[in-house]
Amino acid sequence: MRAIGVMTCTDEVESYMTKSRVFVALDSDRARGTQKVVSALGMPDLRDKSVLVKPNFNTADPPPGSTHIDTIRATIQIIRRENPKRIILGDRSGPVKTSKVFQEKGIFALAEELGFECLIFDEMPKDRWTKVNPPGSHWMNGFWFAKPVLEADAVIGLCCLKTHQYGGHFTMSLKLTTGMVHSKNMTELHTSFINQRNMIAEMNYAYKPALVVMDGVEAFYSGGPMSGPRWKADLTFAAKDRVALDAVGVAALKMHGTTPKIQNKKVFEQDQIKRAIELGLGAKSPDDVELIPVDKDSEEIAAKISSFLTK
Repeated sequence: MRAIGVMTCTDEVESYMTKSRVFVALDSDRARGTQKVVSALGMPDLRDKSVLVKPNFNTADPPPGSTHIDTIRATIQIIRRENPKRIILGDRSGPVKTSKVFQEKGIFALAEELGFECLIFDEMPKDRWTKVNPPGSHWMNGFWFAKPVLEADAVIGLCCLKTHQYGGHFTMSLKLTTGMVHSKNMTELHTSFINQRNMIAEMNYAYKPALVVMDGVEAFYSGGPMSGPRWKADLTFAAKDRVALDAVGVAALKMHGTTPKIQNKKVFEQDQIKRAIELGLGAKSPDDVELIPVDKDSEEIAAKISSFLTK
């Protein structure tokens, strides 16, 4: 796999060992793009393991308002080839009822077809939640987090590339974690306008994903998370590092042109990213991120997005 720029063999080894790699595919087909970036990044060892897949299902709005069924299907098929013991797709929606979102998205039918389990987090009893209180937390008394996420051997996230008009500024892999937190914590989150983005980052202290795929085939460059003006970007990304992935997503939005709150602040000065770095969740600067095109067709856009990581 060829990274951006000209490097010696020693440089390549050092970069591979120290940088957070984000893979990008320029492809209008979501399933094919997902296959490309996951194959390039490499799947973790899932044999005989329990895998939890977390989509972006706060509503059933058309992508990028929610995760596309093609992305979910492709991801489940990739996971199945690794011979896991169990595959669970779980989420908590809001403001729409989660079971209604699953139904409208066709998840129950897909689960029967592909043989995975559906888990509605907000229908779980109280003992299936655990309190998490990160160091230096901006939450008044921590938050309640879904135990099945912590019990899974591997968590795979499926986020979208988009802005967030209600306080998050953007919603990608870090914001995806909101659906793992109990609904009774949402009033505090949504009314904490000053600290909301710090609180979003802090939710991620509870767990570490094995892999996150970000669908940017279509993106909201304004509005969001449910609707907004669309950018037909034809991009799919994958990474293990949530901070690096969100940094690349923010850079992509800045490249296209986006909201003033994103456009007028450097990528690594965005509140979600800064707080995630303080908690040790991922890449600390643009120098820690390597955006890698999966093929020749993806090289030009990868180089262009990379240039916006530091602008």
